[in-house]
Amino acid sequence: NHTKIQFTVNQTGHWNIVSGGSNVKSLSFSLDFRSGVPSYIQIVEQVQALLSSGVLKPGDQLPTVRQLASELRVNFNTIARAYRMLDEAGLISTQQGRGTYLMDQPSTEMIHQLKKDSLKQQTKRFLLSLVKQGYSLEESQQTFQELFQTWQEGSLENEPENDNEN
Repeated sequence: NHTKIQFTVNQTGHWNIVSGGSNVKSLSFSLDFRSGVPSYIQIVEQVQALLSSGVLKPGDQLPTVRQLASELRVNFNTIARAYRMLDEAGLISTQQGRGTYLMDQPSTEMIHQLKKDSLKQQTKRFLLSLVKQGYSLEESQQTFQELFQTWQEGSLENEPENDNEN
């Protein structure tokens, strides 16, 4: 038995969802209107990630399209498009007059595909940002190889965020 998910939007554009009952959880979603990524894609990716990680559970109720559009201050059609994509992926079900619910736990294959799709989308956006910033393929590959090696060695988290080697 799952409880209805309630949400609020704070001034920084994050929406906080609180699921009632004994296991109260607060989830933050964010829409970055300057990222170049359509808002509906951001919503889809965040719901996919929360579902595949088990934070959102099958049977949890999502806000209505109108509620979410109002709270996020985006066009109704933006949320409707995100929900339509989630519905087509078999992740949610909208029941007229009852609301929108997360479907049963996706299969391992579906979770794998969702994670793969998300990784591909994130990587493509990142690579496009490198191109826009003027980085060459060669210097990007060299940096990636260095960081992949660090990751493989298990010390990626220990790398400084701002590495200003001269």
